[in-house]
Amino acid sequence: MESDEAAAASPQVSGGTVTPAPKKRGRKPKIKDDSETPSSQQQSGGKMKESSGKKTKQEGQSVDEKYTQWKGLVPILYDWLANHNLVWPSLSCRWGPQLDQATYKNRQRLYLSEQTDGSVPNTLVIANCEVVKPRVAAAEHISQFNEEARSPFVKKYKTIIHPGEVNRIRELPQNSKIIATHTDSPDVLIWDVETQPNRHAVLGAATSRPDLILTGHQDNAEFALAMCPTEPFVLSGGKDKSVVLWSIQDHITTVGTDSKSSGSIIKQTGEGGDKTESPSVGPRGVYHGHDDTVEDVAFSPTSAQEFCSVGDDSCLILWDARTGTSPVTKVEKAHDADLHCVDWNPHDDNLILTGSADNTVRLYDRRNLTSNGVGTPIYKFEGHKAAVLCVQWCPDKSSVFGSSAEDGLLNIWDYDRVSKKSDRAAKSPAGLFFQHAGHRDKVVDFHWNAADPWTIVSVSDDCETTGGGGTLQIWRMSDLIYRPEEEVLAELETFKSHVMTCASKP
Repeated sequence: MESDEAAAASPQVSGGTVTPAPKKRGRKPKIKDDSETPSSQQQSGGKMKESSGKKTKQEGQSVDEKYTQWKGLVPILYDWLANHNLVWPSLSCRWGPQLDQATYKNRQRLYLSEQTDGSVPNTLVIANCEVVKPRVAAAEHISQFNEEARSPFVKKYKTIIHPGEVNRIRELPQNSKIIATHTDSPDVLIWDVETQPNRHAVLGAATSRPDLILTGHQDNAEFALAMCPTEPFVLSGGKDKSVVLWSIQDHITTVGTDSKSSGSIIKQTGEGGDKTESPSVGPRGVYHGHDDTVEDVAFSPTSAQEFCSVGDDSCLILWDARTGTSPVTKVEKAHDADLHCVDWNPHDDNLILTGSADNTVRLYDRRNLTSNGVGTPIYKFEGHKAAVLCVQWCPDKSSVFGSSAEDGLLNIWDYDRVSKKSDRAAKSPAGLFFQHAGHRDKVVDFHWNAADPWTIVSVSDDCETTGGGGTLQIWRMSDLIYRPEEEVLAELETFKSHVMTCASKP
């Protein structure tokens, strides 16, 4: 991205800075100099890194061998792909509003973060992304990218200096200029990214002031965060084992459905100067039922009063704010390990996905769940070799979803294909029809683009394999992969006839 990041170009240890407690995900910049000393190659958690990702083995192949094999297939498998090198890891990536449309590409906001080691501030990054339209990019061009370079399709538009690292970003569906962030604190921070001033991220710079602070957790709430699709409600989970619900309605002047509308939808209590404290709002409800940290939450697509949560207690819990603060349904053993992620199907409000440290994704039908804790998944999807970190339903087809994991893979599944025996069943897991293998380390987040069908942004934290930093990829698989088989065969037959006709001409 266009950068004020020169100071962050090489790894440094900030003398005297107190770093947060070690976490599952690292915070290291991309190493620019191969002669870095071993001490500079330590993660903040004190764990020594391997000297090179080239020797990391998976299934008998090194990471680099697998990656080289994948890159050779890019012109065949993808309609479009952009690769963007990140100096600092980003633990979250989200699409913002579409800005404009042109003949061959659309321009859209993209929300990222820079998770630093304290030598420069942690930031929330608002970028402009050019999304190439289907069947525009030349096959030979999309595979000719430099892994160490920034993509010309991604440009930094604004930097917000975030108070603490950004663990998660979520946008308000009714107005995606409004976003919520989680950091290592009990509070949820709300930002109007259009009215926030652009900041220069240098050591010692004051943090940006959130437009609103949501209070109510009694301990840090780091990852579980959701915004309601039907109302301006926010949901969060944390280490206090609780799920907390807020409405930001009282602080809203206009919820513009037009993303190009100017002006803040957050009421300001002061004149906007840095000396004014951010307004805060307390919760509408605090919900107790988990026995360990709540790792993810999701709203029902049809009701702002219904939501679900998953946690390190291996439980999936369904809640209804209209019936009190106790669980409506609690599935005690939803997986065989900690649950990391959950998503509710926007097309069918009976279907809920969960992902876990047991390497599986499970699909639940809430009509099959009972209040006494009994719940059997409709299906268990097994295709990852490490903990699943993120699951999300596809907005373009009701039976399709994605899952990303610590194995560096982003799998695309179709539940409708599970029962089809013709799906080369012996070689690939049932339902798995596409595997994005462009990342060489854990894929910590991804997001389907609702404004651009079948387009995904994904991000990996590359601390383990390439020495630090991260990789952002924006991609769209070839439509020959997901379209109906009869339709694809008819198109190929037409193309074959065209080629034969051309070949027969003198």
